[in-house]
Amino acid sequence: MTEIVGIRFNNRGKVYYFDPAGISVAKGENVIVETAKGLEYGECARANYQVEDDAVIPPLRPVIRIATADDNRSYQAGKSKEKEALDYCQKKILEFGLDMKLVSVEYGFEGNKILFFFTSDGRVDFRELVKDLAGQFRARIELRQIGVRDEAKMLGGLGVCGKAFCCSQFLSEFHTVSIKMAKTQGLSLNPTKISGTCGRLMCCLKYEEAAYEDLVKKAPKVDAFVETPSGKGSVTNVNLLRGNAKVRLEDGFDTTLKTFAFDELEILGGKGRRAEYIAARAEGKLEEAGFKVTPPPEPKLAQEHPKPSVHGGRPQNHASHKHDGRSAQRQGSHPTQRPSSDHRKEHNQAQIERTARDPERSQKPNRPQPLDGEPVKKPNFKRRKGGGRGKPKI
Repeated sequence: MTEIVGIRFNNRGKVYYFDPAGISVAKGENVIVETAKGLEYGECARANYQVEDDAVIPPLRPVIRIATADDNRSYQAGKSKEKEALDYCQKKILEFGLDMKLVSVEYGFEGNKILFFFTSDGRVDFRELVKDLAGQFRARIELRQIGVRDEAKMLGGLGVCGKAFCCSQFLSEFHTVSIKMAKTQGLSLNPTKISGTCGRLMCCLKYEEAAYEDLVKKAPKVDAFVETPSGKGSVTNVNLLRGNAKVRLEDGFDTTLKTFAFDELEILGGKGRRAEYIAARAEGKLEEAGFKVTPPPEPKLAQEHPKPSVHGGRPQNHASHKHDGRSAQRQGSHPTQRPSSDHRKEHNQAQIERTARDPERSQKPNRPQPLDGEPVKKPNFKRRKGGGRGKPKI
């Protein structure tokens, strides 16, 4: 077993491992360590702990000491000079007309080195700029080109979720993020919705990718032809988190969408299998095509009309109370049935006989008869204001 300690520089970025060299370091303490660049000022991200010998890549550089008050003052003095160096370098970039964007400046702990970070779309010839900076600050100057993700990590900010950038908080390394992850999780493929402030795909798409990949293995694809408890159909929508899918059934006249769990679905194929099913059903050869024939549901019997209840020896029917003189003659016929032609003939013949016996009875009393030689006046119907016809005026 090997004892190591984790150190982070500039309160961000990757955690590097050092040999504590017998020094017990608590989490959050500032220490001075030896690196390839010389002495550096860092913060303990993980206290002393033991790891397997195979997990260590030798040689481990040692921790020199716990930071003293003088070390803290030297570090703060270098941080105060970074603002001045940043303004001066930005002024010279505009003066030389260089196509580069200055991001950050870091002073070395020993004060003999200054590191400038910048972004650019292509290569930049900054030899004249380096000479000018070296003459101004009397130190070793290094200009390092970084990407847009590193820029967001250094500057920090708030993401679309309302929280601080993951890269500036806890991410030690940038993972590969692809558009396939957004497709697997069913997210919108609009670049403005799945991209971070840096313009690249959001790092958080990687967090739940493994869980969604396991769910996709159990879920049918959209447009898949499946067998359901209600018959065969095509999948129109899949909800991975709820574990169900919406299916449009192909059997019968029910065209509504029904929701089924993944366990209730049996995948038969894709769009081609659906076309084979429709063709085989039209020809009546479902069994020959390898499809199970589902028996049709039993038809529902028509509901019979209830028999009229008998009260006082007469059937209680509301229509029986509305019989007039003509309907009273149709004995034996149902009130709602139309009289037969024989009954109509008998009724017309009886009316002719009554008119012959009593001509005055056949005249309607409400309409006066015209005198001899007087022209017949037609009634003049006038509409009322509220609608409908008024009474005829003779």
